[in-house]
Amino acid sequence: MMSEHLLPNALVTNLPKSVIIFGCGYIGSALAEVLLVAGVRVGALTRNLEKAARLRELGVHEVIVADLDSEAWYDQFSGAYESVVNCVSSAGGGIDGYRKSYLEGQRSILKWAKGRGIQSYLYTSSTSVYPQDGGVRVDETADTADAPLTGQVLCQSERLLADAANSFGAWYVLRLAGIYGPRRHYLLDLLRSGESVIAGAGDYFLNLIHRDDVVTAICTALISHSSSKSGIYNVSDDQPASKAELVAWLADQLGQVPPLFDPEYVSPRLQRRGGRMPSRQISSSKFHEAFGWSPQYEDFRAGYRDLLGIKKV
Repeated sequence: MMSEHLLPNALVTNLPKSVIIFGCGYIGSALAEVLLVAGVRVGALTRNLEKAARLRELGVHEVIVADLDSEAWYDQFSGAYESVVNCVSSAGGGIDGYRKSYLEGQRSILKWAKGRGIQSYLYTSSTSVYPQDGGVRVDETADTADAPLTGQVLCQSERLLADAANSFGAWYVLRLAGIYGPRRHYLLDLLRSGESVIAGAGDYFLNLIHRDDVVTAICTALISHSSSKSGIYNVSDDQPASKAELVAWLADQLGQVPPLFDPEYVSPRLQRRGGRMPSRQISSSKFHEAFGWSPQYEDFRAGYRDLLGIKKV
């Protein structure tokens, strides 16, 4: 469980008085919990009945269960909200699911939000929009024209928000690196299961961000009411490491022999990502400099030490 202790007092006292969250999965539910503890009035929309029940247990003030890309929910929220956070995830179903959630969902929220006095609108996108490879350093100026199909959908969704900029006091797109944290640690689970071979190569860079740091990054952006900071930002821990390095470190912590990598073996998980992972180093300097934000977990070691219950010496 997260707590307000994740947030500096300056963040807690300057948060919007009300926030509506669209998409209450791994990030959205954690964000809702932190905002509620900080005294923010929170509304939420989810398509999942179980998640809706959990949100109500947390104390979310308004919880609506509906398909985001419909208009059926437009009149179901009774309260006014200062800020919107759109952190939806894919509805499944391949590229069509991406379009339904990210593109049509974004279009639906923007239509609902227009004329409602929304002061800030934040959208969580992904660094998967970048097609760059070969270990290069990548910032927000990098070309996304050759992004994979899923990345193209995210870029289109980002543009929808940018084109609607005049409807809000400020808008932000946070392109998140690979998210890990409590109950979301795929490689750690592989090692614990005793896997001796990991599909794919181990020599490409991983760019990571802990769930709790995603939440603080969102909150940091929400307290800024300056339209001059509107724009697109990468958010990672800024400490890329190779997959092999991470796996070797985890194996050492668990007292195990590191598993081998098989570049010829393409797992179903890897197939969904195009058969191989590009190797690039994501830079978050722009976000750090604009908002003065730094991650609590400065690299994967800090984050996984916490997950493993290891105190830093």
